[in-house]
Amino acid sequence: QVQLVESGGGLVQAGGSLRLSCAASGRTFSNYVMGWFRQAPGKERELVGSVIPTSGTTYYTDSVKGRFTVSRDNAKNTVYLQMNSLKPEDTAVYYCAAGTDLYIRTGPRYWGQGTQVTVSS
Repeated sequence: QVQLVESGGGLVQAGGSLRLSCAASGRTFSNYVMGWFRQAPGKERELVGSVIPTSGTTYYTDSVKGRFTVSRDNAKNTVYLQMNSLKPEDTAVYYCAAGTDLYIRTGPRYWGQGTQVTVSS
C-alpha cells in the first residue's frame, strides 16, 4: 500500500501560479510512477502529468504543456505539480496518484484524497 496526501490547492487568479505537493508513505516511493490527475465537474478524470522514477521521463497532457511541471524528490518521498499561467479551465479537483506505468493506467494504483484548485477569471 501507498498512502498519498496532497496539499497546496486553493484559489488563484488567471495567470497566477500554484504548487501542489504530494507526500507519500508506505511502500518504496522510488518504485512508483507518480502523477497528477484532475477532474472538473461533469468531466472525466484525466491525467495531467506524470514522471518515471528512474529515468525522469515525463508525460503531459497537451493542454498543460509548457505551463505545468511534474517533479519528484525521492529523498523526501514527495511529488510536486508546479502550475504556471493558470487558466479558468484548469479549475478542478487535483489528485495525486501512484502506479506502475507512465500513464498510470495498469497494475495497482493508489490515490490521494484530492485538493481543489480554482482559477478565477
